[in-house]
Amino acid sequence: MDTQKITFISNRAWLNEDSYSRPIPIIKTIPEWYKKADRYAVNEQTGEYWQSPYDGGKIPTWKACPAVYDVMGTGYTMRTPCDIEFYLDNGEINARINDPMYQDFVGPREPMPQFEHPHGYYKRHFAWWIDWGVALPPGYSALYASPMNRFELPFLTTSGIIDADKVNMPGTMPFFLREGWTGTLPAGTPYSQLIPFKRESWESDLEIVNDPMELYNRNLVLTAKYRGPDGGVYQREVWERRTYS
Repeated sequence: MDTQKITFISNRAWLNEDSYSRPIPIIKTIPEWYKKADRYAVNEQTGEYWQSPYDGGKIPTWKACPAVYDVMGTGYTMRTPCDIEFYLDNGEINARINDPMYQDFVGPREPMPQFEHPHGYYKRHFAWWIDWGVALPPGYSALYASPMNRFELPFLTTSGIIDADKVNMPGTMPFFLREGWTGTLPAGTPYSQLIPFKRESWESDLEIVNDPMELYNRNLVLTAKYRGPDGGVYQREVWERRTYS
């Protein structure tokens, strides 16, 4: 597998390798709730693992699904450069930054008419002012999104794609804050996940299977293979490791 290179370009004169906002591989920010979760289902009364009635193996939980871990560990992350306090002021959500070097990092965003507002988030929203630009090899773009599966984070960052092989100027990134939440986001909080990808043209087609027995037998074979005792077959035989450094 070829190795490509991404370059992060500082947008403030004082930024350095030790800055809280320095982009890092997002796999380094896997949350504690994920690390502490059990790979197998536990009987809460006995504290022992449940046994499958079909094959006697342990019953995998969502943590045993490589797809969940894979998406949470793919790419890089933009992080907050300082502590940011969100508070209510006369019933309206507002942001406060005490660090004099980052007074402009978070600011209220003008309404976006006709942009669908996410349910459960304040109407008043904000924007991150990104500390770092991104440069990618020819033919590559950058997908920006809210950190995937990080539902404990009290904000939702909007998504976008930049052809970062042609332009690397940083800008603003709108985000919405969850209704009812106030508190402080500590410095170094991941606020956007960045996934580089190669621009390619695609075409699609369909494979139609009308025979119910063929579908049944196919699913039977796949189930027997990938849901065998204790699971893990997909990760051992299918999944291909990608590294981000």
